[in-house]
Amino acid sequence: SDLIAESGKNIDRTAGDLETIASTLRGSRELRLLTLSPVVSPAKKAGVFRAIFTGRIGEGTMKFIDLVVAKQREKHLPEIIEQFALLRDEKMGIVSIDVTSAVEFTPSQEKDLNNELERYTKKKVRVRLTVDRAIKAGLVVRIGDTVLDASMRRQLELLKARFLEGGPSTN
Repeated sequence: SDLIAESGKNIDRTAGDLETIASTLRGSRELRLLTLSPVVSPAKKAGVFRAIFTGRIGEGTMKFIDLVVAKQREKHLPEIIEQFALLRDEKMGIVSIDVTSAVEFTPSQEKDLNNELERYTKKKVRVRLTVDRAIKAGLVVRIGDTVLDASMRRQLELLKARFLEGGPSTN
């Protein structure tokens, strides 16, 4: 079980490293353009990645990035990182749920939604919230490819009604 705990720590550490890389990519147009550039050599790209991330991510993750760049797959880094996160969540029994809402959620509404979805799925959930004022339903919940069934839809209607009233949540 020590081995399992150590493996879990390594997975968490790698996930943290990859999230650091993903958020750096999201925040830096220059780095994104560099990863997409066909004229910059893999060696130069690897050098840039090393310069940016040495000391910020583990050496194992750095070697993995070196490999990705050497194989000229760096433009796929966002997808690779997302797949890693999904596999880690799956291993840990966490369900990723995409929620699109027409309105901003308050922290307590987010917590209510989380609890509601954990009750529904009977698993730990990681909720990704997006605000899209254009959606007619007010609230769209996607669990993988699953479109929620009528009973859950009813729960969400009640939840939505509570949110739109803006009143305190009653449990």
